[in-house]
Amino acid sequence: MTAPRVPPEGDGSGSRRRLAAAALLVPALALAGCSSQGGRTPAAAEGEGGQVARTEPMKIAMVTHAAPGDTFWDVIRKGAEEAAAKDNAELLYASDPEGGRQAQLVQQYIDQGVDGIAVTLAKPDAMQDVLQRAEDAGIPVVSLNAGENDFEEAGAFAHFGSNDELAGETAGQRLQEEGLDHPICVIQEQGHVGLEARCAGVKEVLPETEILYVQGTDMTQVSSTATAKLQTSQEADSIIGLGAPYTMTLLGAKESAGSDVAVASFDMNGELAQAVVDGDVLFTIDQQPWLQGYLSVDSLWQHHRGAFRMGGGQPTLTGPAVVDSANAEDVLEYADEGIR
Repeated sequence: MTAPRVPPEGDGSGSRRRLAAAALLVPALALAGCSSQGGRTPAAAEGEGGQVARTEPMKIAMVTHAAPGDTFWDVIRKGAEEAAAKDNAELLYASDPEGGRQAQLVQQYIDQGVDGIAVTLAKPDAMQDVLQRAEDAGIPVVSLNAGENDFEEAGAFAHFGSNDELAGETAGQRLQEEGLDHPICVIQEQGHVGLEARCAGVKEVLPETEILYVQGTDMTQVSSTATAKLQTSQEADSIIGLGAPYTMTLLGAKESAGSDVAVASFDMNGELAQAVVDGDVLFTIDQQPWLQGYLSVDSLWQHHRGAFRMGGGQPTLTGPAVVDSANAEDVLEYADEGIR
């Protein structure tokens, strides 16, 4: 950029004054008007580049009903941990599949004075009193994974998860499209409202659906019970697992029983995604648990920083999402990474 030309005037003194003024003005113009791109140089955006939030540190507790060894919950926890890292929050995590003990864990975090609680409501009646105590202590609560029909009554301001009955209906419709009408729906935890709702949804579409209860904390028992059922059932044409590890066990039970039933599933992991790719499992109904963990923690941070409430009083749905032969390869790499 060059200085503007100033024409001569009178005895030249005015000209010299204007030249001096121009000499001072040019650097300012250069700074204000010139850049390597020919336009205004943008200021760096605050928080750009994945930096941690500059809000004050906070503690968020997540209490789930996870059973020991169930890898599904590892995915939820990964999502929660990533949100906490972004939000300048310390994540405290605990779980117990028994409703009363889960409530005790929530009470421990209330006593510690955490800034927010994310909780699953597989047994909502067991959580009612302790969540009231959280509200009385001024601790905001969100629910995730289980409890889409109970979260408001329980005192949570938002819920993140799939609609389990809709997911069951979706599974029933897919089986129906395959010409299958007599599935066995295997529930690994009796009384779990979400699992019961899934099988109820299947049965809504396929009235001949049978319910089989197994002890989800004992895979040997799951295998033997399913094998015995498949050996004696004359009508069943399919079997549905309500979680990826259980479905993989059902595949083994099918082989042990010498059965030719089709196998379908709910939820996801790398092994199950590969089984869908290979054609051993017809489909799985994914609820995208990584999102459940991430959104529940992030919503508590958003509430803490600006009193924001997500969902408008309705559940924020992360599913159902159908994974079958048409798209299983697309999600396989993410399932192998442990985020699907």
